[in-house]
Amino acid sequence: MTGAIRSWALSATHADLTGGGVPPVRPVVIDAAPQRISVDLERTAIVVVDMQNDFCTPGGWLDGIGVDTAAAAAAVGPLSRILPALRAADVPVIWVNWGNRPDLANSPPGVRHVYDADGNGGGIGDRSGRSDAVLTKGSWGAAVVDALPADPRDVFVDKYRMSGFVDTPLDSILRNRRIDTVFFAGVNADQCVLATLMDAANLGYDVVMVEGASATTSPTFCLDATVYNVRQCFGFTTSPSALLDALA
Repeated sequence: MTGAIRSWALSATHADLTGGGVPPVRPVVIDAAPQRISVDLERTAIVVVDMQNDFCTPGGWLDGIGVDTAAAAAAVGPLSRILPALRAADVPVIWVNWGNRPDLANSPPGVRHVYDADGNGGGIGDRSGRSDAVLTKGSWGAAVVDALPADPRDVFVDKYRMSGFVDTPLDSILRNRRIDTVFFAGVNADQCVLATLMDAANLGYDVVMVEGASATTSPTFCLDATVYNVRQCFGFTTSPSALLDALA
């Protein structure tokens, strides 16, 4: 029916996200939580958040201020497996990364305060002891880690806040591709990944966080709370292996 409202068909064990007026073209069933899900790959994308040198690589920003980046880098392996499979299934890969202006003209004090609580330097945009300011567009620190090579079909979006939707074209890009379901991965799971996922849910997208491919340098309880809240309030979580099984 033309103009039908998009809806889910729900049971205790299955959430069919493909309903509501547009018949699914390429439906798949994925093991997920709190229940397995059906999605239409034709209307699905994955958003990969902040898999950048400044977060994940020795010599980057977090490493330089004493944060152990191994936890963030743990997402690289799972992503290196699922991204080629998603591309092979013609699912768009959208990289959403910090790409600050060198002059920080659109970065409010609250953003520059991140990881610099006392104002002594070392926060987002800081240049102390660096050739390029932290997470500045075009810099090595803002580049995606070498272990995750991009594909010419991939889409890149610069962001300037925890959420990839604020002051960016991400929403327009997804809507122009007629995307309904968005998978989320990257770092930090409890910060930029969650903020972007929450805004996606608030904008009406169906959201799925890929555990394992979403990592954080925060304490374990932060990730536990993130997984709980995604399942309870916003959507679903799945695993890299479940996603690969569905795509196969």
